[in-house]
Parts: sequence; C-alpha cells; structure tokens
Amino acid sequence: MAGTGLFAEILDGEVYKYYADGEWKTSSSGKSVSIINPATRKPQYKVQACTQEEVNAVMELAKSAQKSWAKTPLWKRAELLHKAAAILKDNKAPMAESLVKEIAKPAKDSVTEVVRSGDLISYCAEEGVRILGEGKFLLSDSFPGNDRTKYCLTSKIPLGVVLAIPPFNYPVNLAVSKIAPALIAGNSLVLKPPTQGAVSCLHMVHCFHLAGFPKGLISCITGKGSEIGDFLTMHPAVNCISFTGGDTGISISKKAGMIPLQMELGGKDACIVLDDADLDLVASNIIKGGFSYSGQRCTAVKVVLVMESVADELVEKVKAKVAKLTVGPPEDNSDITAVVSESSANFIEGLVMDAKEKGATFCQEYKREGNLIWPLLLDNVRPDMRIAWEEPFGPVVPVLRISSVEEGINHCNASNFGLQGCVFTKDINKAILISDAMETGTVQINSAPARGPDHFPFQGLKDSGIGSQGVTNSINLMTKVKTTVINLPTPSYSMG
Repeated sequence: MAGTGLFAEILDGEVYKYYADGEWKTSSSGKSVSIINPATRKPQYKVQACTQEEVNAVMELAKSAQKSWAKTPLWKRAELLHKAAAILKDNKAPMAESLVKEIAKPAKDSVTEVVRSGDLISYCAEEGVRILGEGKFLLSDSFPGNDRTKYCLTSKIPLGVVLAIPPFNYPVNLAVSKIAPALIAGNSLVLKPPTQGAVSCLHMVHCFHLAGFPKGLISCITGKGSEIGDFLTMHPAVNCISFTGGDTGISISKKAGMIPLQMELGGKDACIVLDDADLDLVASNIIKGGFSYSGQRCTAVKVVLVMESVADELVEKVKAKVAKLTVGPPEDNSDITAVVSESSANFIEGLVMDAKEKGATFCQEYKREGNLIWPLLLDNVRPDMRIAWEEPFGPVVPVLRISSVEEGINHCNASNFGLQGCVFTKDINKAILISDAMETGTVQINSAPARGPDHFPFQGLKDSGIGSQGVTNSINLMTKVKTTVINLPTPSYSMG
C-alpha cells in the first residue's frame, strides 16, 4: 500500500509530506493540494502546498550540498545511484499503485514504468562514470602558427542546481531521467512533480533518501503551479531546468534567463504510409502508437497520412483492431482508461465535435463517460479540421488521405511541432529520403514513434522543445567544460 511500511514516514495523516534537507516535512502554509483520481473523479491523495519561503530554503540547501557533492568521487556517486535503483525496483508496488490511482495508468504498465526507471538510474550511473571519467588533452602546435608551448586539459564539471519538472504521464520515469544525470554529474537536484503523479514521485524520492544521499542534495517541492511555479523556474539559484510537458515550457524558456534548458513540449507525430507498406504492420503500430495509455503520450501517433490507394484497406484493418481494445478501469489492465482530467476530456471532445461538424467519417460511435473516452478512429479528416493539427492527448486518431508522398511530408512539416514521426514502406531508400525531409527530432522507420530505449537521443524541433534527452545527452547538458592550460617556457616535442 502507498504510504505504508517502508514509506510510512512520507505521510502525515491524510497528507503526503514534501522532502527537504534529508527529512520529510509538512508545509508551514497549513494547506494541501488534492489529487483527483481520473477514473473515479473523486479525491484520492493530498500533498503539501509549499510556500515561496520553503522554496527559498530548499534552494539554499541545494547550493550548499552541491559544493560538497561535486567533490564526491565518481565511483561513490555511482554506487549511491545503483543503491537507489535497487531500492526502487524492490519496492515497485506502492509506486505502481499510486500511478494507477493518480493518472489511471493500467496496472501492468505502471509496474513497467517503475522497473524501467530503476534500469535507467543504473545505466546512467555506469555511463556517467565513463563519460565524466574522461577528459581531453590538446597540444598548441596543432593550430597554425603555434609551437608546442601549451598543454590544454579539459574536463566536465557540474552546473550547480538543476530544477527538474516531469509531466503527469510518466512522472516516475521522466523524473529519474532528469535526476540521475544531474546527480552523477555532481549537481544538486530540486524536483517539482506534477500534481497528478506527485505521490508516485514522492515514493520514488524516498528510495533516494533510503539509499543515503547527502542531506539537501535532493529536494521535492509540491504545491500549486500558480503559487510557486514561476518562483521556482525564475529562481536565481537555479542553474539548469529540465522540463517535460506542454506549452508551459515556452513560457518558462522566455523567463528562465541565461541557463541551459532541456525542454520537451509535445508533438503532433505523423505516420506516413506509402502504398507498398505492410498494412498489417502499420495497423498494429497505429494501435500501439495511437491508443496505448489512451493516447496520452508525447510520442503517440497523432495523425495518419496514408496514400489514397491503400487507405480503405488500412482503415478497415485498424477498425478491426480498435474493436478488440478493452475499455475500463486501470486496475483491470484495460487498454483504454480514463484521461487524466475533466478538462482534458472536454478538450478532446471539442476536437471530435469540430471534426464531426466538418464532415469527418466516424469509424466508431463517439462515446464518453466522465473522463473515459472510447477509442475513436476518424477517417477522411481534412486540413481545415482542428484534429489535423492540434494534439488531442487522448484515444482519438485522425486519418488524412494523401495523393503523394510530398503531400504527406508537407503536412508533417507545416505543423508547429517537430517531435517525432514515422514512415512505413518496404523501400529503404524512400524511407531514408522521407526521413531526411521530415522536420522532426526523430523519425522511426516501420515502427510507431517512441521515446526509448532511454539511452537513445530524444529531442524535438520547433515548438516541440530545446536540447536533447537520453542518458548521454542529459549528462552533457548538465555539465560544462572546464579548461586548464599549462604554459611551458620552451617548446616541448617528443624525443628524437
């Protein structure tokens, strides 16, 4: 059970505590924030509503703890990360339970997220030792006009305090994808979890606490974004922000100042289907890519651009698979569960109604009960419909029929998003040409868009983000280069 046993100290009555200075604390505000269960639409958990003064205190602790942590040997940092990963995986049940109740993630997928997160932490520890354990040695006479009178030594050093803000849909995994690189690189870490997903994150942070990380190095602040959001992201003590979410990230980017930013802000991932594609493979990937976790993924298939000559056949294949999807509570491992909030459900419904008014073909009857929306395939969608461009973040997949590959590429590139895309064809030469033409951070060939494995680079173009994720890229982003130059009185050359 969440908040019991090993995790009992993170709960105070009915309200989960926040984490600072190596302790679980209650906020001086005396207030809490309710977390609504998306499936029941009833309050499930409560977390502390932290104040700006508590944010200030956490930042001072983070600055102080980071200076000592930066002097901790790499092997020791890695050892603690491996320990945290083991604790996390050994205690996956409470976190998985929280994910089910906070964000309506199917039970088996919730367990998978926690285990994947533990694996990510361990991989990051190992990769960090390799990356940060190496430097560069440069000689001055490799540049024209110079003798060998300078030896240049370069290494990577930490930035300072990293602020991590994960999204609701993968709160544990996308939190540790920021925490582990920051810590192995010698930074301190302040975590602001999403409201939906906060309790899962608090359990995860306790695993780091139990692993024995120094006091003040890791903090987890909960509360209302309207009260502490801007205060956190604009805080002068923050040296780097890693954010995953929606267009709030654009606002953060404009206000953050001269610090490194890692932003992943969503996408309208296009699936281009050529007339020689394996349509059974395409249909399976549209189901996996468009409807897993009810479409609430940045890398979900969000628009299918299919050649007219094979569109009828593909739509029929997808319809047959949609009919087999189960709809219901996350505890039952249903394929389609409630979307995260009523406002999300209302937004999705608005896109669907707009498509209906403008003549889209409904391959299933539109059905909604509360936050639960049945899977829907929309055929004959046109560019004048909102669903052709906007990100539904729900179990609705639009199909646009195209007469040429160029038409599909042009539609993809006309989007303000550029996260991922995919192309299905048996012609690898065409696939590479299309991949090169698509203005997205990643193109998948003959598979649905996906974030991962977690060590793969993950990045977006245009409004989809800034910087690149993935273990190696995150470590590099959360460090800076330090150079030491040894000046010699006379040129030094090798013997002979």
